[in-house]
Amino acid sequence: MSVYDDKVWRSHYREQDLAPRSIEFETALDMFAATAARNPGADLIRYFDGSITAGELDELTDAFAVGILDLGFTPGDRAVVYAQNIPQFVIAQLGIWKAGGIAVSANPMYRSRELAEILVDSGATVLVAMQSLYRDVAQEALRDNKTAVRTVITTSELEYQTANSGTLAGVEKIDCPDTVDLATMLAKYRGQRPPEVDLTADSVAFLTYTSGTTGPPKGAMTTHRNVVFNAQTYRDWVGVDSDDVILGVAPLFHITGLIAHIALAELTGAPLVLMYRMDPADTIATIAREKATFTVGSITVFIALMNVPDIDPASLKTLSKIYSGGAPIPPSTIAEFQQRFGHYIHNVYGLTETTSPSHAVPFGVTAPSDEETGATSVGIPVYDTVVRIVDEQGNDLPAGQVGELVTAGPQVVAGYWNKPEATAKGIPNGVLHTGDVGYMDADGWFYIVDRKKDQINTSGFKVWPREVEDVLYEHPSVREAAVVGVPDSYRGETVKAFVSLRPGTEATPEELIDHCKTRMAAYKYPREVVVMGDIPKTATGKLLRRELRTVAQ
Repeated sequence: MSVYDDKVWRSHYREQDLAPRSIEFETALDMFAATAARNPGADLIRYFDGSITAGELDELTDAFAVGILDLGFTPGDRAVVYAQNIPQFVIAQLGIWKAGGIAVSANPMYRSRELAEILVDSGATVLVAMQSLYRDVAQEALRDNKTAVRTVITTSELEYQTANSGTLAGVEKIDCPDTVDLATMLAKYRGQRPPEVDLTADSVAFLTYTSGTTGPPKGAMTTHRNVVFNAQTYRDWVGVDSDDVILGVAPLFHITGLIAHIALAELTGAPLVLMYRMDPADTIATIAREKATFTVGSITVFIALMNVPDIDPASLKTLSKIYSGGAPIPPSTIAEFQQRFGHYIHNVYGLTETTSPSHAVPFGVTAPSDEETGATSVGIPVYDTVVRIVDEQGNDLPAGQVGELVTAGPQVVAGYWNKPEATAKGIPNGVLHTGDVGYMDADGWFYIVDRKKDQINTSGFKVWPREVEDVLYEHPSVREAAVVGVPDSYRGETVKAFVSLRPGTEATPEELIDHCKTRMAAYKYPREVVVMGDIPKTATGKLLRRELRTVAQ
């Protein structure tokens, strides 16, 4: 049976206590409070030439909570945070918890239609947005009045630093009428403390939206227990402590950024280095300046770093604790990175629904590769986690046979927001049916070999083909559309579309790409469009994506 056994770890790697691990704090808020009390004067966030200590962050988040409560927010309400990797993201998240609310992270690449979807679905009453995102996207998303948003708080990426360099060069503050300025609100309420809130381990900490294989985005209900457990997992699995420096290359809205960056910093007291947006050259300079030691990022991040001209290997000398997840890692990339910089990239695997890691390569251990496919193992299940490989009927399969990964553990989310049927189907009795297909070898290593459905994984982001097809159908010339994922050496997979046109109309591939580009997040729109006479279908009219993938490759 393909169930991880701790004897695998003990016989192959090193002795380690794998007894059930206690969850050290009731809530993620308690986790942060302990860190702030332990060392209030230590930096917890670094942002270009600015920094925020743990004690200052405690004060700022108190002020945020008091401010939104004064504006009508009530415990249990949801607040959407729509921003890049800036300190205000962390301030808002902690402040929302201190007000007794649920934080909802929104991808800053969302366009208005996508943002409106999660505003409506979550029922959020507050939106915290970067000024540029409010001006360019959020205003339109709020215009139809279908959301429950009563308060919009805007902020500038120029706050909390004075360098105005790197990715901030040329950025200017923007006037946003009829919104609450975050800096002004924090100054007004600084020094005040919010009332105590009744949060428990089972309270929902945040909603993280995932586009599944079977429908529109679903809000995964990540509990405080989930957050604390997997923050501890990263701390103990890798050995991160307050002497480390966490490099924030993963987007903070993503489950990796939420746990491996924010929550880990809040647990350990290790400073989190934020860079607004990831630029390869700036990232290398930041690693060297801040002496960053740990990060988790998509493999495309490390490929981008290797492609920076004339890079000095010594710039990455301190970055010795490296993990990568979200997309397949080519063994050749791991080997090249290690040869050039002396550091091994460890694989980690998880989903939004597993609050980041369910599997990881043990730190300091080299993962094996599948002899037939060359795929690198995603590791072994982390603490207290049982993963089964099952067939279509749910029967356990022996080692070496391919089936669906089914995961149980303290990191599995409570369900999907307001979607009991989806919860019952995807997470019955708290056990996650991942939809990912793979196998476990005789030594307990797991490999992902395919997806159960048609979901596309590009640079660690999930894309639902139907969503891209729906946007293509909005073009007046499109008669039929089918979208598939095709292999891409940089992104892992990229989006490719096949369309047929209405009789008497014309549209070039470039026109259709631009049509999608203006309506979707950058990772979603197709990089290639093929115009064809008819799209292959089954006798019942179902589009044959499998055949299209063969043609595409």
